[in-house]
Amino acid sequence: MISVIVPSFNEEENIAQCLVSLSHQTIERSEYEIIVVDGGSTDKTCEIARKYADKVFIQTSKKVGGARNDGVMAAKGDIIASTDADCILPPYWVERVKKDFSDKNIVQVYGPVYPIEDSMGNHFSLLLANTFSRIGYYSRTFYYTLGCNTAFRKDAFLRAGMYRCIDAGDDLEIAMRMKDQGKIRFDGKLKVGFSMRRYQQYGTFKSLYEWLYIVAHGGESQKYAYTQKKYNK
Repeated sequence: MISVIVPSFNEEENIAQCLVSLSHQTIERSEYEIIVVDGGSTDKTCEIARKYADKVFIQTSKKVGGARNDGVMAAKGDIIASTDADCILPPYWVERVKKDFSDKNIVQVYGPVYPIEDSMGNHFSLLLANTFSRIGYYSRTFYYTLGCNTAFRKDAFLRAGMYRCIDAGDDLEIAMRMKDQGKIRFDGKLKVGFSMRRYQQYGTFKSLYEWLYIVAHGGESQKYAYTQKKYNK
């Protein structure tokens, strides 16, 4: 079985489209489960999630990495797939994850993203991010993995120590430990619709600068907050 983990926080505007896309996949629903781990939402996120997910519960660990870890510990599957509550998954996504792990040597798989909000600026921004991912992977210098589009073998993920509970960069840092457990694969066909709302509301350069600042300071910062942002409806 494949377990899909979806962290959430005040996502009543977006989580339905995410979970609907996950509910309409090209493999049988009995082959995967959907787990929503909520960060204490004050809106109707959990109420909406319960209509689609197999499990919905409040996280006990800290931050987004902790939410994903809590989901893994509650998961039945030996393959863990991770995405975000404001993403849209193509119908072949879970099946593609399953196919990638047919190679027993693979311990982690990740793929590119495309913007949900269709504009030239958004496409250009993610083109750069996806190019960065490919360069890192094919040069074998680093793995630019994103928590919204990655999957693991559960046993290898546990051996690696799971996600660090930090403010930013947890999804990038985990790959550095996973590579010691086996092979990591970049799958260009494993695509996910990615929301650009953070960059549209707070600015692309400002958002990237804050992310880089936090990562450069070991993933934690008192100066900037990267998670649990408030967005205009």
